[in-house]
Amino acid sequence: MNVFITGATGFIGTALVQRLLRDGHTVQAWVRSTHGVTLESQVKRVRVDDETALRDALSAADAVVHLAGAPVAGKRWTKAYEAMIRSSRVDLTRRLVRAIGALPPDARPSVLVSGSAVGYYGNVGEVTEDAPPAQDFLAQVCVDWEREACRAAELGLRVALSRTGIVLGAEGGALQKMLPAFRAGVGGRIGDGRQGMSWIHLEDMVEILATAVTDEQYSGPFNATAPSPVSNAAFSAALGRVLKRPAAMPVPALALKAAFGRGATPLLSGQFALPEALERWGFTFRHPDLEAALRDLLDPDDVAIDRPNAIPKSPYLDKRGATYKLSNRVILDQPLAQVFPFFSRAENLGTLTPPQLTFEILDQRPDRMEAGTEITYRIALGAFPMRWKTRIERFEPGVGFVDSQQRGPYRSWWHEHHFSADGARTVMEDAVYYSPPLGVLGRLAQWLFIGSQLRRIFAYRNQVVRRRFGVVQEGLPS
Repeated sequence: MNVFITGATGFIGTALVQRLLRDGHTVQAWVRSTHGVTLESQVKRVRVDDETALRDALSAADAVVHLAGAPVAGKRWTKAYEAMIRSSRVDLTRRLVRAIGALPPDARPSVLVSGSAVGYYGNVGEVTEDAPPAQDFLAQVCVDWEREACRAAELGLRVALSRTGIVLGAEGGALQKMLPAFRAGVGGRIGDGRQGMSWIHLEDMVEILATAVTDEQYSGPFNATAPSPVSNAAFSAALGRVLKRPAAMPVPALALKAAFGRGATPLLSGQFALPEALERWGFTFRHPDLEAALRDLLDPDDVAIDRPNAIPKSPYLDKRGATYKLSNRVILDQPLAQVFPFFSRAENLGTLTPPQLTFEILDQRPDRMEAGTEITYRIALGAFPMRWKTRIERFEPGVGFVDSQQRGPYRSWWHEHHFSADGARTVMEDAVYYSPPLGVLGRLAQWLFIGSQLRRIFAYRNQVVRRRFGVVQEGLPS
């Protein structure tokens, strides 16, 4: 199918694009700018301000997934920002549906999967999809948002409304904002901690949306939430256990109200939304249990860092040496002929990099990868942006390649990418030999934060390739 997506560069949208490409769908992304967008190279970009391109894209689309919307939590709600929250959902949905309605009936997509939120129900206890809406600001935004989306049904489209809960991912969304405090041991419940948290693992979220695109059962509203919602206090305790940190520092409600005004509402209120519709339609959750879901996201066991037993022979490493070796191995559920080209295109590097690093290629993107190719890009390590220049030392199509850091934060960085066929599957292995700078201080930095940061970066990369190609077996060789 040809799928047109709004919000494709957001936290959920980025993951959904990867999942749809795995199934062989063609993807078009509605974006504000075609520059600096970290989408896979084969995704077609359609500018928001280009009405002709929008019409052409929608007429080519079999399905539309509408995920765009300004962030709600963690912002102070001024009158202007409340107007933005509403406009980015209600007005944008109206524009999209009107554009579909302007097409001839035989040129329209067949399905619209539109975002909504469990904020539809307000601050309540257990709810299913047949519960009435609340009367507060967010609930009424959801009501109007869904009403505009449902107008597509009058145009002959199947309309599925995803009332989404708190989506958990290590490198985005609400969890990513919580992690600094909890990792520092100063996290805890919000307010009295009794408010419901209807959560869902990112992988289940994108699986639901991908299924909604093709499954005729998915029609009308459904709660995109795990079947085991918890209180905020229980969530905080589980997160502390997974991180092995105390979680006993509550955030007072008054402090949040002072900081965010009415914007504190989504933090201090919640509901226990149950996915009754999804269970009726036969959806199977991979991550139904909160603590297991958090461990999957935050305690990956497929990346190891040790002292190397031996160092590859090369003039680069002979000169610079290597103190540590990072090892990673994943078996992907796609043939080598499909996997290798993805990793051999420089423009796909951005999709494999956590968004917090704000990856951007600076030099002209090479037409092809080969020995001697040099790529200069910018990343941000915390608050410190820096340039990183990579040289491709070896490149063997279908076998692997090696890149080395020519300029960047490490004293040495030698990354060997190995690929091999396992029947219709692909074994992907990484071996990174590296040394931090500054001698003893670098080794201290490795112990304090470099090692954990590298594990998180490669864990994110593994999550991307799981979505993109499907995973068979994970973990390091015994």
